[in-house]
This record gives sequence, C-alpha cells and structure tokens, in this order.
Amino acid sequence: MLTPREAARLLGVSYATIKQWILSGKLKTVQTPGGHHRLSEAALKPFLVKDKAKPEAESRQRYRRVSGRNQLTGKVVSIRIEGLLAEVVLSVGDGRVTAIITSNAVRELQLKKGDTAAALIKSTDVMIERFDDPA
Repeated sequence: MLTPREAARLLGVSYATIKQWILSGKLKTVQTPGGHHRLSEAALKPFLVKDKAKPEAESRQRYRRVSGRNQLTGKVVSIRIEGLLAEVVLSVGDGRVTAIITSNAVRELQLKKGDTAAALIKSTDVMIERFDDPA
C-alpha cells in the first residue's frame, strides 16, 4: 500500500491533486486505524494506462523521470549563444519563459528555433528538456 505522496510521485502529479481525487471519490483508498489514506497499486493502474495512451508531450510519464514538477511545455522561439552561456526563450501559451543555460547544454540537446521543449522550474533555476529526437 502506498501513501498519497508516494502515489503522487508514481503518477507524476502533485500531492494536492491526489488529495482532491481521494476526497472527491475519484481514487479509492483504504484508511489506516489512524485515519490515514493508503492506495493500492491496482487503484492507480487505470491512471497509468490512460496516461500511457497520450502523446509523449501530454503524458505525465516524463514527470516521473524528473524530480521537478513545475514544467512548462512550449516552442523554442529564440536561442542566443554568447561564450559559455546561452539564452533560450520558449513560447508557452500566451507567455514566454527565458532560461540562461550553458552553451554546451544547447549543443548537447541540439536545440534550435521551432523545437518543442519544456522549462523545468525549480526554485530560481530553469532547465530545458528536449522532447523530439534531434534529426
């Protein structure tokens, strides 16, 4: 049996989302004698199967491979490399997210304008994740 936090990590969603699902009855739990919720892996399986059927960019699978949960998917609109650093700007919805990363990271990811990528936000740091394979 899993705690709600463990289930959230497994599904790639926030603890608050799991709690909402539990309280609304969307997710069935067993309560411990102390009143704590526990979830079986079988109860989570339908969520994992449904998620696996989604396109990679919409799937939560990649969230299960990265510790940061604040991820914004968008298109690379500009890359400016100067020396050791690079400025990468993503268009996300109606906004833009700018990340300053190493120029080596841009080269290793083979990022270019028009690529789909995600800004992974952790505290004051923003990282870039590449979705499609470099061609």
